[in-house]
Amino acid sequence: MFEDRFRATPHRHRILAGLLAGGLSLGIYGQAALADNDEFESPFDEAEIFFELNNTDGDLGIHALIDGDAWKRLEIEDPRERKMLDIRVRGRLRKQGLTEIFFESAEPTFDELAPEEFFDRFPEGTYEIEGKTLEGIELESETEVTHLMPAPPKPNVNGEPAAADCDADLPVVKAGEAVTISWEEVTESHPDLGRSDELIVVVNYEVVVEIDETPYKTSTILPSSTTSFQVPSELLELGDEIKFEVLVREESFNQTAVESCFEVDRGE
Repeated sequence: MFEDRFRATPHRHRILAGLLAGGLSLGIYGQAALADNDEFESPFDEAEIFFELNNTDGDLGIHALIDGDAWKRLEIEDPRERKMLDIRVRGRLRKQGLTEIFFESAEPTFDELAPEEFFDRFPEGTYEIEGKTLEGIELESETEVTHLMPAPPKPNVNGEPAAADCDADLPVVKAGEAVTISWEEVTESHPDLGRSDELIVVVNYEVVVEIDETPYKTSTILPSSTTSFQVPSELLELGDEIKFEVLVREESFNQTAVESCFEVDRGE
């Protein structure tokens, strides 16, 4: 049935985050650093640390995506040489090893943690990611972390400005009508937080559309040259209130998202 196309497919990071609950020991600011052995060091295939801003809810979080040869230990050190993450794989999982992991931090609202405090907690600069493979080979990569956050996109629904959030008065579309979500090209950094009023390079946009409180959801990544998305008609048939998110991602992987909703009028 067509509904199966839109059953929620967990994002890659949701699956990887679940690994943390099964066989890992995590230490914050603890334990000795991995022994240096430059002769046998190898880089990770992927090592990214970045920030995500939900501009609608007003919250920030830090994320990381790390991928490489099977490893049994992983550490991250910030630019001030402070250890911020220490993972040691235990038990049977240690024999198997891990190759890829994604994590995202808690995202308290700005009332709980102001953006200035958040960015002071996670300063700009070079972060070191170190690991040790099952064979004892040292893994090491560096990644540059910046406070340059994209400005929030400003979406429209069929040319009408989107609601500020899902609790506001929502745009209404008629059942059977095509629905296009569009936005202006984002070219500058966020005006109010991080490094403001700077030009940015957008690598892609992402549009997530879902029926709230149901498993039906679709997510699409679009090139930076594309600033519109037509909502699949099948998804529009599954609910009367459609929630969507438009996310803009710049070249450091930092990303800013806005959320909104619209209603489907079925004339009943």
